Amino acid sequence: MGCASSIHISDRVVYQSGKESEDSHSPQQTNTTQQGNPASALPLKPPSCKTTLTEVQFGPMKLFKDPLQVLLVFAKEDSQSNGFCWACEKANFRCSMARTPESALECFLEKHHDLVIIDHRHSRHFDAEALCRSIRAVNSSENTVIVAVVKRPDREEASVMPLINAGFNRRYVENANMMACYNELLQLEHGEVRAQFKLRAGNAIFTALEQSQEAIEITSEDQVIQYVNPAYESIMGYQRGELIGKEIIEVPKSEKNKPDLLETINSCIRKGKEWQGIYYAKKKNGDSIQQNVKITPVIGQGGKIRHYVSINWPLHDNNKSDKSTERVQAESQTDFQSSKHKDRRKGSLDVRSTTSRGSDGSSQRRHSSMARIHSMTIEAPITKVINIINAAQESSPMPVAEALDRVLEILRTTELYSPQFGTNDEDPHTNDLVGGLMTDGLRRLSGNEYILASKQPHHMPSHLTTPLTLNDIPPRIAQTMENEESWDFDIVNLEAATMKRPLTYLGMKIFSRFGVCEYLNCPEATLRSWLQVIEANYHSSNSYHNSSHAADVLHATAYFLSKERVKQSLDPIDEVAALIAATVHDVDHPGRTNSFLCNAGSELAILYNDTAVLESHHAALAFQITTRDDKCNIFKHIESINKPLAALEENGGSSDEDSAKSILTSPENRILVKRMLIKCADISNPCRPQELCIEWAGRISEEYFAQTDEEKRQGLPVVMPVFDRNTCSIPKSQISFIDYFITDMFDAWDAFADLPNLMQHLDNNFKYWKGLDERKLHSLRPPPE
Repeated sequence: MGCASSIHISDRVVYQSGKESEDSHSPQQTNTTQQGNPASALPLKPPSCKTTLTEVQFGPMKLFKDPLQVLLVFAKEDSQSNGFCWACEKANFRCSMARTPESALECFLEKHHDLVIIDHRHSRHFDAEALCRSIRAVNSSENTVIVAVVKRPDREEASVMPLINAGFNRRYVENANMMACYNELLQLEHGEVRAQFKLRAGNAIFTALEQSQEAIEITSEDQVIQYVNPAYESIMGYQRGELIGKEIIEVPKSEKNKPDLLETINSCIRKGKEWQGIYYAKKKNGDSIQQNVKITPVIGQGGKIRHYVSINWPLHDNNKSDKSTERVQAESQTDFQSSKHKDRRKGSLDVRSTTSRGSDGSSQRRHSSMARIHSMTIEAPITKVINIINAAQESSPMPVAEALDRVLEILRTTELYSPQFGTNDEDPHTNDLVGGLMTDGLRRLSGNEYILASKQPHHMPSHLTTPLTLNDIPPRIAQTMENEESWDFDIVNLEAATMKRPLTYLGMKIFSRFGVCEYLNCPEATLRSWLQVIEANYHSSNSYHNSSHAADVLHATAYFLSKERVKQSLDPIDEVAALIAATVHDVDHPGRTNSFLCNAGSELAILYNDTAVLESHHAALAFQITTRDDKCNIFKHIESINKPLAALEENGGSSDEDSAKSILTSPENRILVKRMLIKCADISNPCRPQELCIEWAGRISEEYFAQTDEEKRQGLPVVMPVFDRNTCSIPKSQISFIDYFITDMFDAWDAFADLPNLMQHLDNNFKYWKGLDERKLHSLRPPPE
């Protein structure tokens, strides 16, 4: 609820969230003996055992309470009073004895006992019912259990109504047997006393809710509003009386939400699942307010949902566009949909854990430092080194440039401090293993010629050089890219041929085909440096989010841009922007989701205030990499792109009508097409040929498995529990992914761009995963025949 880790509540109760109590102590007897005063409360011998705190588990929370405080009110000592005294000592309760109503009331006012036992057998000593009424008149007695000790009936059983009307909770028919007294105390402790203890704690919890700065709403199982806290009233502009007793559907709704969002939320919470995401609420004055909402079903009596608790906090960053909010909102919707198959694969999970942070006041603290943080330069030392080497290569002779390129290759690996295996002429097995497992079999000859060598025990292969121009690409790599305009192009082959550097090579070819250098008015060498440094900032250690994924998305983007309907809708500037966006869209991805970064309190999560962390970082870093050095600044002459637009504005829109259309026609449609194009390219794996589809499925699964492993090691919330490498069904996850993310989106994209080959692959792949699932297989491929 955004509260601190523990809230201390008075009256010897502590509510803690998953933490052991550090408040264990042994309260000492505080009764004092007043010699010669028969009206005094008499102290009893302290228990022989050390008193300890008792832990009570109530649903998701733990309550810690001191041993029971018991007040015995008996006018005279007898076997019954002694029986209860012995029972209290055996049960390790703290006990006081009072002989008169006056001393009993005085003692109760001092200690506020949990349990009061009053002797009701002898009316000549004092009026037990009158004493009970006097105790009940004290406010602090609301949660006290009061028991009347009555005589054993010698004739027809009397009614207990007079006792109940006086304020007694129950009666005890006299029985001086010590074990009978002890058993009675135990039943009272675990029955009425514990129930009252819950109620007392409940009052304290509601007091905490009243003080909470987050808007909290509690509804019944029928979604009738039962409680709202002052923060809710303040934020929404309603008075409590205007809401209590109303059904949720009676409260006006904002029109800014997606039409099916409410249905999605209801479908989720009615199945006992928690929902969390972005929601627009309508204030009393009619304004819409964007909120982060968490709705938790509360299971009660009979194992059924009895309440819904909604915690809402406004999103203070009102500068963000509604469109980005719609994206997050759409991801929140898929959070429930994907839960049908327990598949939490994409960004919808990030919303869940992202919104769980920052509500303890840290978000307010972060805002004050945002300006300072945003002024920092995000640049890793390795990137500085690579930039320096790139600059040196430009003016170096070929042998030096090649040597520097080998240095770059080494720096790009993630094993800078790992020992390197050498060959041993005397051990051909070692040579074969090293050659087969740790190299790609390429051997450098003269010039730019490469041949495929099956085994070269005497020569470790040189690293590939980065081509200075498109014509400088090695023949084998050029041959691998010959069919790059085909949808069935195999990016995995290019990954192997380029030693995990496919983005630079494929980027040079695709950018050349689309005339990007001519459009941006930048030299091909600048483009090469830019692609090189962008690729250097992808993590080759990631199973999925590496430069091969970026190259794959770039290829899909180029393929979509070549479709006739897309070409008719977009201008050259749109094409260039889309290709650049595809290239940088996951740069410096850490192989972990937004939710992981937020839960782990990473520097990036703090920098971007837990909001679209990775998306913001990819874009920010891409621009920093591009603009900080002229050697790789492909935007250096970009002002030439804006001249036609500026001319239109200066002429007041009076330019040639066709010219205006060519630049400004249907901007909304162009934006929509570009968004669909990039998104479909990013998640197009299920529409690839089957072997590529299987390869990508294995890679993304492994990356998510690694995240789950790390979350368990670090004690972080496991945001994708379905991706446990010991239990996960990869076919199920792929079926779910296709069902809820791919099918509808590609149906729409196909209707626009005409992509029958992709839809056929999608159909084939879906049937493949279905076949594995029907055989109850969890693996990527069926076992060998």
